[in-house]
Amino acid sequence: MASELRSLFVTGTDTGVGKTLVSAALLHALAARHARVVGMKPVAAGLVCSDGQWVSEDVLALRAASTVRVPAALDNPVALPEPLAPHLAAARAGRQLGVAELLAAQRALLALADVVVVEGAGGWRVPLNEHETLADLAIAMAAPVVLVVGLRLGCINHALLSAEAIRADGLQLAGWVANSLSPDMPCRDENIATLRTRLPAPLLGVLPWMPTPDPRTVALELPPGW
Repeated sequence: MASELRSLFVTGTDTGVGKTLVSAALLHALAARHARVVGMKPVAAGLVCSDGQWVSEDVLALRAASTVRVPAALDNPVALPEPLAPHLAAARAGRQLGVAELLAAQRALLALADVVVVEGAGGWRVPLNEHETLADLAIAMAAPVVLVVGLRLGCINHALLSAEAIRADGLQLAGWVANSLSPDMPCRDENIATLRTRLPAPLLGVLPWMPTPDPRTVALELPPGW
């Protein structure tokens, strides 16, 4: 990825496919060339108690991989208690979601860091409200997109549809990462080979199944230049 990269949007083929792991790994990789890198989770749904504070485990992982500390209102502007789709979790919490608020936080982070890695929630078309989705945030950011493909039955269709939607929205699909979600997926290599010939973006890495994933180890799997 070019040195002028300022922000990156990480999405996935579904929820639970490894977006946080890949986002944290990208932060570690980018830190080799940039002094100030920070992760952002615009909307986190599902919180745990850590040091007396309710926070998302995804946010904690991104903060651990970042090289600068920023206000919580910037790296996680919306934290919702229940692990639901953002618009549903927001409704149950009496919270309004909108692209403008999230974009303002991302813009503020750009003033504090050299590169901002923004992790989405779920897949590409996750709703924020009746009219906007997280894809609208990525469009407003105008940032390259990295797609995390969770390797399981159905991943080919999910990956191709996601890539099609990203490109239809006018954004650059900078690359994709294949993440092994189990140790024994049938025809794993054949699925990857199919996607390599059909996805219009480079394969950045194939992550083996890891019982305890380590973002620093995953960063070593990414190509030079990230």
